[in-house]
Amino acid sequence: MQAARLHEYTDDMSDALQVEDIDRPDLERSDQVLIEVEGAGWCQTDNHIIEGMWTDYAPQDLPMTLGHENAGIVAETGEEVTLVAEGDPVICHPVQTCGICRPCRLGEDMYCENSAFNGLTTDGGFAEYLQTNERAVIPLPDGVDPTDIAPHADAGITAYHAIKKAVDELNPGDTCVVIGVGGLGHIGLQCLDAMSAADIVAADIKDEALELAEGLGARHAVNSAEEDLADVVADLTDDEGAQQVVDFVGRDETTALAPEIVAAGGDHHIVGYGGHVHEPSQALVNGEFSFRGTLVGKYAELQELVALVERGDVELRTERHDLGEINTVAERLEHNEIEGRAVIQPP
Repeated sequence: MQAARLHEYTDDMSDALQVEDIDRPDLERSDQVLIEVEGAGWCQTDNHIIEGMWTDYAPQDLPMTLGHENAGIVAETGEEVTLVAEGDPVICHPVQTCGICRPCRLGEDMYCENSAFNGLTTDGGFAEYLQTNERAVIPLPDGVDPTDIAPHADAGITAYHAIKKAVDELNPGDTCVVIGVGGLGHIGLQCLDAMSAADIVAADIKDEALELAEGLGARHAVNSAEEDLADVVADLTDDEGAQQVVDFVGRDETTALAPEIVAAGGDHHIVGYGGHVHEPSQALVNGEFSFRGTLVGKYAELQELVALVERGDVELRTERHDLGEINTVAERLEHNEIEGRAVIQPP
């Protein structure tokens, strides 16, 4: 089968992955599932993996097939698998969990002590076939296209996971600021609109992203390259600040906004990453606000997101590309030239 493989870390996205022929994976355990990949979303994290940013956090054995946002058709199942059968359309949670460690028993899939992360610690879905396990697959409802929904396996569930935490702290009439209305942000904004009665303030540096935000439920749209976001939030909240801020950018300049825009006792959720948090400890003490990180989400949360998609509450903006175009996609995303999400389709 054909697969897009990373052989060495590089900052040059133009020739980062090699499309080559490798053996189709075999099922090695009775709980495993083989997926014929219909679509695999390209993610900013893929760029970061290529750059070697994850080597200190996750073991990687190169060469490796990337791709952690995967959906497709069940091609084969192990003898103990009962959840799905050959021919079923599914979306794949990116983490294959064991189900028996303490975090798994508590329902905290992302903390599994024996996990395998597709496209990060084990081969992923930028290939014709993907090996995963029964605990990672979610059957898709009738009418939901695996190619269209594939990016929800990470982008969608990550955005949903952050928004769900924020919604727990939001009351009707509270203010929530969404920073960045790109590939993740446009999903998170729709989840926020569907799940809360908060006033949504969307901030971005691109006018087309702000137009999209207004169409997806934002009450206020702020071009932060032209307006001071802190001043706008102060005006909208009578200097109280936003009860929740969801930062889909995660750069130094956006995390630095927290002391100025987060209300006392509120949270600044960091979803996008690549920057740093450089705030005086006194600022956190004075405002008693928190920085909260977001790492993908739980299996059950992906089920919930699929339900929102089926109801029509969340719609993905996607563009499709052949496997041979994969480095072009990586380079375009590096230059912020992709609106929504790019989906790779194997041959």
